[in-house]
Amino acid sequence: MEETKQDFIQIHKSDNVWICLRDVKKGETVERNGQSVVAREDIPSGHKMANKSIAAGTDIVKYGFPIGHATVNIEAGEWVHSHNVKTNLEGEVSYSYNPVSTSVYPHARAENRTFLGYVRENGDVGVRNEIWIVNTVGCINKVAEQLAKMADQAYKSEHIDGVYHFPHPFGCSQLGDDLVHTQKILADLVNHPNAGGVLVLGLGCENNYIDLFKQAIGPYNAERVKFLAVQQVEDEMEEGLEQIEELVAYASRFKRQEVPVSKLKVGLKCGGSDGLSGITANPLVGAFSDQLISLGGATVLTEVPEMFGAETILMERAKDQQVYGKIVELINDFKHYFAKNGQPIYENPSPGNKKGGITTLEEKSLGCVQKGGFGRVDDVLQYGDRVSGNGLSLLQGPGNDLVSVTALAASGCQIVLFTTGRGTPFGGPVPTVKISTNTPLYERKKNWIDYNAGKLVEGAAMEDVAEDFFQYVLDLASGRVQTKNEVYGYKEIAIFKDGVML
Repeated sequence: MEETKQDFIQIHKSDNVWICLRDVKKGETVERNGQSVVAREDIPSGHKMANKSIAAGTDIVKYGFPIGHATVNIEAGEWVHSHNVKTNLEGEVSYSYNPVSTSVYPHARAENRTFLGYVRENGDVGVRNEIWIVNTVGCINKVAEQLAKMADQAYKSEHIDGVYHFPHPFGCSQLGDDLVHTQKILADLVNHPNAGGVLVLGLGCENNYIDLFKQAIGPYNAERVKFLAVQQVEDEMEEGLEQIEELVAYASRFKRQEVPVSKLKVGLKCGGSDGLSGITANPLVGAFSDQLISLGGATVLTEVPEMFGAETILMERAKDQQVYGKIVELINDFKHYFAKNGQPIYENPSPGNKKGGITTLEEKSLGCVQKGGFGRVDDVLQYGDRVSGNGLSLLQGPGNDLVSVTALAASGCQIVLFTTGRGTPFGGPVPTVKISTNTPLYERKKNWIDYNAGKLVEGAAMEDVAEDFFQYVLDLASGRVQTKNEVYGYKEIAIFKDGVML
């Protein structure tokens, strides 16, 4: 892709569509690299224009890959979208192991990069020193909210970055895997290194009662994790604040210190994608992932349904045949989940995606997987699993923004990178970096967006932007800057549900 300001992009030489970087009017003559095409209709910015005649049944090619096929004859200059394109995806796919060589980030400018983090007693590193209230059941969401509000006003300081709670509707009347999912995600949050201290708040009569939940948490430091069953005390606010005061005293012992960038674990997510997602923000995040991994860090990619149609790209990069087999299982299990519930496997993209210029699931997936860069896939994690090594891991999870960001945080990621072409105020329990695919979104939504990748189609070179973005993440990890979700208190969780509720 050229690194000069342009109005249209042809991503790969074999593509039979151009991406419009501005609104195009019917009758306008479009010229690119000596080729001249007359627009046959109005085409919105971010959408596709045919750069040649495409016969019905012929593949529409973007990124050098088919993203569907033409349902009618399409003339050069016509708008290419859901009215004349259909996905090629259908049913289940048979896979074979065809490994390819992988590369690492070629522009890593320093091998000893560091950030200022909080080294915990078990060796994990946090990028924030917060007090978290984790409630075992949704019945006491408001108790947790009130405690967090009172404690934050009392104890937020230069040593404590804030006191937070994470409301959810679960923990009672759940059976089987649903209860296990709830326990795993909440236990992961209890063990998260961004939390210097944790108050586990229970009701007393729920399925996920405290003594059972302790089994999910595993070994814990009694100074760092405290428990309160509110049915068993006369004044839960007074008792809760007393325990939080003890947690603050413990957490205040930790101070930021220089640690290697290899201690970073970063989640990769996109939401509200548009036609530029796979051209600007997602490749930028992919460059970040490759660079972090080359320096010994870890990244985690989720949204399994948004791998459909591009999954073979990830399979080819599997570390070995065992990891390849895990990727196949990851993909097929999610397809079975759709089928079990009587839903079409390829019911994607969303209405917002389509309005932004994405036509088929293949197109969305080919853009989505770019967040994982070009490096090797080292591991596959089940929902609720935690990252145990460096490199790129794939995590079981849906495309839903709230559920998948929560799963990334629960896996141990201290930061989540969230690309978007449409915008969202949502933030997870960890710093959630909103990266706009286009400059107008960045300029319009200053309260939501943290970084503008749109400059990549305005003349900026990927190498320069990638280096600037990498430094931004190091500054964020060091506490020198905050994300907008931190500034405005947008910190939420959502837990995956798939089962019977009493």
